[in-house]
Amino acid sequence: MLAKSFEKPFDDEEWIFEIKWDGYRAIADLSHDDPLFYSRNGISFLSKFGKVAEDFGSQKYKMILDGEIVAYNDQGRPDFQLLQQIGDHPDLALIYQVFDLLWLNGHSTEDLSLLERKELLKEALTETELIKYCDHIPEKGIAFFEQMKKMKLEGMIAKKADSRYIENHRTTDWLKIKFTNTDEAIICGFTEPRGSRERFGALILGKFTDGTLTYCGHTGTGFNKESLKQLYQQLEPLIVKTSPFETIPKTNMPVTWTKPELVCEIKYSEITKDGIYRHPVFLNLREDKEPEEISDAEHKASKNTKPPKVMKAKTPSKKTENSGKEKEITLNQHKVKLTNQDKVYFPKDGITKGDVIDYYQSVASYILPHLKNRPLSLNRFPNGIEEQGFYQKDAGDSIPDWINTTQVYSESNDKYIDYIYCNDKATLAFLNNLGCIDLNPWNSSLPDLEHPDYLVLDLDPSKKNTFDDVIETALQVNEVLTSVKIKGYCKTSGSTGIHIYIPMGGKYDFDQVKDFAHILMKQVNERLPKITTLERSLQKRDDKKIYLDYLQNRTGQTLASAYSLRPKEGAAVSMPLEWDELKPGLKPTDFNIHNALDRIKEKGDLFKPVLGKGIDMMKVLELLSDME
Repeated sequence: MLAKSFEKPFDDEEWIFEIKWDGYRAIADLSHDDPLFYSRNGISFLSKFGKVAEDFGSQKYKMILDGEIVAYNDQGRPDFQLLQQIGDHPDLALIYQVFDLLWLNGHSTEDLSLLERKELLKEALTETELIKYCDHIPEKGIAFFEQMKKMKLEGMIAKKADSRYIENHRTTDWLKIKFTNTDEAIICGFTEPRGSRERFGALILGKFTDGTLTYCGHTGTGFNKESLKQLYQQLEPLIVKTSPFETIPKTNMPVTWTKPELVCEIKYSEITKDGIYRHPVFLNLREDKEPEEISDAEHKASKNTKPPKVMKAKTPSKKTENSGKEKEITLNQHKVKLTNQDKVYFPKDGITKGDVIDYYQSVASYILPHLKNRPLSLNRFPNGIEEQGFYQKDAGDSIPDWINTTQVYSESNDKYIDYIYCNDKATLAFLNNLGCIDLNPWNSSLPDLEHPDYLVLDLDPSKKNTFDDVIETALQVNEVLTSVKIKGYCKTSGSTGIHIYIPMGGKYDFDQVKDFAHILMKQVNERLPKITTLERSLQKRDDKKIYLDYLQNRTGQTLASAYSLRPKEGAAVSMPLEWDELKPGLKPTDFNIHNALDRIKEKGDLFKPVLGKGIDMMKVLELLSDME
């Protein structure tokens, strides 16, 4: 499916917006035992991008994917020219950004809506270092476009949320909106060089108009000595005696004509009424595109077609202002009713329910990966943190039908409990509106709730311990982990403790992980017997010691997620830290609702590796036994 050019960004709730990647469009056909990976014009990418193709083996489902192969430069930005030079850069940072799903487990998905396809894709795709799900944002196209501009990316793609996938067709359901005017043109010849210039002066450009190859300008800029040499070598075998144009264009210098087989990308200031580029600059060759595709129909459509009515930006009504007591917002195509937005949740800090909802929406892209597919224990404070709160596990009958739930059998209650899990902004806002100030996910995730993704070490101080004591204990935990070659990840609990996570990769069951956590905590207790304890009973526990809680690694146990607010004075956030930040003097309230987002943007998601490949527990146990 192809996109038409469009001139301006817009806001509309019926559209979604994606990054416009500067790479090779690529289809990955994983419907057979041997994968196919090819460009729009059918050129195989299996050998050229073998590193990406190797990762297809990690996919669990038979499917056909649509996406773009992107090369990243040292600044972390997509760089098309690097992509073309992959043979010279074997260690190039490559990612296959997957944005659509055409077929899944024997069934075409092309007649589903775009959002339905993307939802299926998100669930079916196993992300690796080289294969990523290309996310999108709904409705807010103008702000997204400005963000892309700040990041110095190429532009954005606007897609109608309910659009079907139409193969090999350029429709107004998909629109490409770029910061600079770029286009593809066919190289039809070159002029003689002037002065010290070698090989050629300018490229003669053409494209198809109603099936006829027509002249559309020439470009002599955008080259260096190396690119002049390489391009000339590719043009030499294509030299012909006669012009490929029916109407031969006038040029200032003698022309050598070539077969119209190479496609290049150019940037330009505008296109004149007679279809000629003004100030065209050569950017690169497009080996992934066929000359037959290059026509002026796209530009005619973008200039003559009025944008669909739904593309008119809407003016917010008073009902949608943040200060309102009640409002209805649309997130992920679901209407979420938000009530009592000015109800004070943190009396001493003056923080309202509306402020809590706004905070979670602002950090959604960071917290949602840590909540995805994980049953939640709802810790609700509907009247604020100074009033009685309560835990809720069962979703109940009054939740909207679009909220995701999963049934889990509870032995203690001898019944199935409907747990809510939060995979999107709409559910996040709904839960916050219920009074969920903090979010407490399981250590395991669907579809396999029996095997935790990570191990948790919870350092739980008594009232007589200082936070500096907790920091000392956490650093000792890190020493133990380092001694057995484990990389742990720490975060403030947002209350009085510190949580340390170890990625397990879903390879071991809860009992194995819990017993392993117990062994690690014994090591810590032996090193710090004066300030730590493994005594579980509160009555027997020394009230001057930090409890090394390894029992958080049981089925159904929950802890506040990374980036979760906590229902404590100061509105602290459970914040991931780098180990060298863990120093005496640090306070849990150093990270709070007011400054958390800025810090997260600066540091990125320090907890991302927690969801990654797990440790080899058997190797660690061998190292521990050697130490004894």
